[in-house]
Amino acid sequence: MSTIIKPIITEKITKDGELYNRFGFVVAKKANKVEIKKAVEKAYGVSVLDVNTMIYRADRSTKYTKSGMITGKTSAYKKAIVTLKEGDSIDFYNNI
Repeated sequence: MSTIIKPIITEKITKDGELYNRFGFVVAKKANKVEIKKAVEKAYGVSVLDVNTMIYRADRSTKYTKSGMITGKTSAYKKAIVTLKEGDSIDFYNNI
């Protein structure tokens, strides 16, 4: 389970799941498409047709406040969009 870190539950990906049978996951940075496919099939018991991956870089920001300049950054992560076979589905809300 170290390949899949967490599912992405946003409005856009939820809509893709309903219309196109696609689901999103945050995955390990070093995971490749074959490892992601095997991990999703094993964890959720579905058939995966396609895996698309993208790497998001860390965003840096600077804010000027009364107390001075504050800098920060968001963490970098890798996202995978998984397309499932017709008829298969993943229910993140009732998966107990």
